[in-house]
Amino acid sequence: MTAAAAGAAGVSLSGTSALVVLTEFPGLGGTELGQRIGLSQPACARMLDQLEARGLVRRQAKQGRAVAVVLTRSGRAAAARALDARQKVLVAALRAVDDHAALETALEQLLPGLHAEVRSGDLMCRLCDRACCVADAQLCPVGQAERRS
Repeated sequence: MTAAAAGAAGVSLSGTSALVVLTEFPGLGGTELGQRIGLSQPACARMLDQLEARGLVRRQAKQGRAVAVVLTRSGRAAAARALDARQKVLVAALRAVDDHAALETALEQLLPGLHAEVRSGDLMCRLCDRACCVADAQLCPVGQAERRS
């Protein structure tokens, strides 16, 4: 799934994660973006340099020394391609499951343990299609697990 998403975006997995996160949270600073995708500040700065050189993001000055990172039109398109590729892999994988209700129950039971292991909803959701996750007034399952921990 991650390889398909990164391949569709045409950048590294970290770069793809950054594009997807910035789709939902435009204007994050580099430090916060790095935390959300699991990169140190220096590594995130290097990744952002690469994304900016490819015309996928741009940095905008905020107040003081703060800098906001936003997607360009090309960056939004790359993020959309990544999410579409991710979705196709998931849909194909779920075709093998006959009992979706049983799978949902099992995943609801596994999620708190997975969340406790990762200790970050942001890292778990770095390739999340948040609009799909909370469609039809659903609550984000990772967010719920985070609140319970």
